[in-house]
Amino acid sequence: MCNFDKQNQDTKALIHLFMIKAAQTIGGVNFLLSLLEAMKTKRPHPLIYKECKISSNHTMISWNKVVFKDKLEILQDILLSHKSSENPDFNILKNDNQKKRKKILNMVKTLSPVEFVVTPQNPNDGGGFNFKVFETIEEDYVKINPIFVAMFFCSVEFTKKALKYEI
Repeated sequence: MCNFDKQNQDTKALIHLFMIKAAQTIGGVNFLLSLLEAMKTKRPHPLIYKECKISSNHTMISWNKVVFKDKLEILQDILLSHKSSENPDFNILKNDNQKKRKKILNMVKTLSPVEFVVTPQNPNDGGGFNFKVFETIEEDYVKINPIFVAMFFCSVEFTKKALKYEI
């Protein structure tokens, strides 16, 4: 998932367009990259940061609900099992183990209302943008938002490649 070169053309284009548009709404590419750098410095993981807010010099990301470690671990397991996947449309509910499937379903129910809001510190730099954890939630199909994965789990180099990608 975090190897930009292995993504299909549609996903590359989607991530590229979103990242370009996102950067424009918060003051530019450097502001977006500095926010990502600030997020990467939070330990153990930025998602379980108790204040639900991370700031860089020019931008800030906040979310509306604390994410607990057990839900993060389930999410990381899913992403790890699909790390080399070239198919970004994988269904995270597709699991033969019923116990694991139930844990995933509970994680989806817990994280589906979480919304991330990225805003510039200076309102003159733009209006910001927002995104959710999941792109699609249906009865037997749940797809993780590739933007969420790029922001919280992929390297800054992934985002740089996405920004430089030419359609």
